[in-house]
Amino acid sequence: MKLPTGKLDSDLLKAIVFDKIRYERDEVKIRPGIGEDCAVIGFGEYDCVMSTDPITAAVSDIGRLSIHITCNDIASNGVEPLGIMLAVMLPEGTTEEDVDHIMGQAAETAAALSVEIIGGHTEITPAVRQPVIVSTAIGRAPKDTSQSGSDMVPGDCILMTRSAGLEGCGIIASDQGDRLAGEKDEGGEPLLTSGEIAKARGFLDQVSVVKEGVAAGRLGTHGMHDITEGGILGAVWEMCQIAGVGGEVWEDEIPVEDVTRKICQVYGLDPLRLISSGSMVIIAPAEKKEEIMEAIRAEGVPVSVIGRILPAEEGVRLIKRGNICGGEGEARISVAVDPPRADEIYKVIDRED
Repeated sequence: MKLPTGKLDSDLLKAIVFDKIRYERDEVKIRPGIGEDCAVIGFGEYDCVMSTDPITAAVSDIGRLSIHITCNDIASNGVEPLGIMLAVMLPEGTTEEDVDHIMGQAAETAAALSVEIIGGHTEITPAVRQPVIVSTAIGRAPKDTSQSGSDMVPGDCILMTRSAGLEGCGIIASDQGDRLAGEKDEGGEPLLTSGEIAKARGFLDQVSVVKEGVAAGRLGTHGMHDITEGGILGAVWEMCQIAGVGGEVWEDEIPVEDVTRKICQVYGLDPLRLISSGSMVIIAPAEKKEEIMEAIRAEGVPVSVIGRILPAEEGVRLIKRGNICGGEGEARISVAVDPPRADEIYKVIDRED
């Protein structure tokens, strides 16, 4: 069976990847699983926290995104990242200037996060058509202090930082700005102003969640997850799988920028299923919700309450508004949230191909 573009869906990932991993070491505290961003390995009084991820959907900003994506994973465990390794695969025809641009971005971004690039590999290969970077980040935490989604319980609050679709819209605006500039609304006027396109490009300056992840981790959460492929709905679904709980997300409470809605309109994308690095899901114990939100806002990061954790039998669902059948007004509609599949960004990339 030919598989679709994007990461493997959760059932397939479990069946043909995770279930084949049988050998286990005593030192490993957190192993591969749906919704788990990091592995945790015990080293005496400290734990080593590690994560690896590729950047395949971006081109112009791949250097800086390669640093942010795995550092965000480390921060999702409430841990400060300290080192990163990059495997850089570049297509034939790549120039010295291209490599200089990519690595310049990576080095500048790593320095801004106080993370050292400690190794990796770089090659030109016919195996890729555009640059691909696989990054592996490492963090260190005192023994057994890393945050875990397995602690989630019904009654916990679902928090979300910033807004939906940040990374996806930033990538589209950076790689397809000319097309967006030519889009018209129903009246024949530009759908997006040059300022709005510039604002969307600027979303890629907001894709780090390290500050808020570390701040929330100090107070103690019931798990965090940076919002990558699958968007906010995929992230919440994956988090619920870790602890075997249900949850509900309130559509009206999910922040979405106006420019994000416009870009999604152009390509027919769902912003709630669009890759959203720069946003984080934080599961807060009800009694700590205000304290955690205050700590995040003190870092200059907006945060919203967008839902709550429920018993497993309630499933994972999105609460929407809809017209009352046969009457006036609106009603609350509960829609089951499906497991994440190919991210919405690939609808744009596939069109380019």
